[in-house]
Amino acid sequence: MAARHSVAHLSRRAAGAVACTPLRSSWLAKDLTLQARTFATPVPPVTQNAAGSKGPTAMVFLNMGGPSTVDEVEDFLRRLFQDGDLIPLGRLQNYIGNFISSRRTPKIQKQYAEIGGGSPIRKWSEYQNAEMCKLLDRISPETAPHKPYVAFRYANPLTEEMYNKLLDDGFGNGKGGRAVAFTQYPQYSCSTTGSSLNELWKWRQRLEGKAGPGTIQWSVIDRWPVHPGLVDAFASNIEKTLAEYPEDRRREAVLLFSAHSLPMTVVNRGDPYPAEVAATVYAVMQRLKFSNPYRLCWQSQVGPQPWLGPQTQTSVEEYISKGQKDLVLIPIAFTSDHIETLFELDKEVIGESGHADTVKRIESLNGNPIFIKALADLAKSHLGSGTVCSHQMGLRCPGCKSERCAESKKFFAGVESSLTV
Repeated sequence: MAARHSVAHLSRRAAGAVACTPLRSSWLAKDLTLQARTFATPVPPVTQNAAGSKGPTAMVFLNMGGPSTVDEVEDFLRRLFQDGDLIPLGRLQNYIGNFISSRRTPKIQKQYAEIGGGSPIRKWSEYQNAEMCKLLDRISPETAPHKPYVAFRYANPLTEEMYNKLLDDGFGNGKGGRAVAFTQYPQYSCSTTGSSLNELWKWRQRLEGKAGPGTIQWSVIDRWPVHPGLVDAFASNIEKTLAEYPEDRRREAVLLFSAHSLPMTVVNRGDPYPAEVAATVYAVMQRLKFSNPYRLCWQSQVGPQPWLGPQTQTSVEEYISKGQKDLVLIPIAFTSDHIETLFELDKEVIGESGHADTVKRIESLNGNPIFIKALADLAKSHLGSGTVCSHQMGLRCPGCKSERCAESKKFFAGVESSLTV
């Protein structure tokens, strides 16, 4: 799902435990307050001493997150399974979620141990945001200084922790201040960006109460599937990988764009994610001048219910059986490495293909300077636009019944701009 970094940490390992389809009910957050948590690394210092006429500005990266250490896996899984918006388990959501997460923890811990002992997504999110803010201080001095924050949905730093850090740093608490929620899922899904914004709205209501001149003023960068910088970053990495093939085979290598799948119940409800992922794929192929044949496939399906397909691993197996062994995997909905790329694609899809010499994955965006510049360009454009979010964000899915979604959209998009029918 967004693909954007989505439910793959459950992965196929949890298939025997639960069928995964998003719900609309909210989940209890009491577990989040049981422990005091601190950031693994301090927020990087801003690069200007004086604030601009419209600064300082908090830049908050939203993402699903991942456990930074093996010891954090169980907490991560528990929060994920207890999220009724993502995995419906009924009235016993918390109890069943605890049971399943405890049962799955040992196997998932082994997977994280195989990729270095934890997910690198926090490291990359903090790096990308800090580097983006340095650029923003130069290209948008009127909104400087720009302060980087990260808010993960299921892993540290959690949304609650991030919000309290904002308050401690002088935002809100009667002082006002501007903050931008910047989704790191380029393609919008209710299960990823939508869920993160619902969580942000929840903690905003709990910690700041009613809106007013002294509260934090939020705006949202809620989707960016065809931003030229994003497209260029993907295209340049694809070109580097294609250059590894012999010249006489290069143009016939099949490009397999892979994104996190969605249950068909979510797709049929009207989630915009599949269309936005397809838009990114087409924009990248335009940039490559359609140099190679390509397909879009989907990974990380869970459980027996129908999911958006075809599956990435099945696609690789079937192409190889047809004699097409030159395959380039492109994680098109992820902006950094994490378990979906390092374990699922590298160790399962490629490792089990029997053709690791010809089935390749492009490098993830991670610290790509083209990508960092794209983030800064996106942020500068948003900061100068005077808009609080995209016009599209105010429109709920045709089949949406979630009152929490309706209230969240009213808050971020504004009552007059939110189409909450």
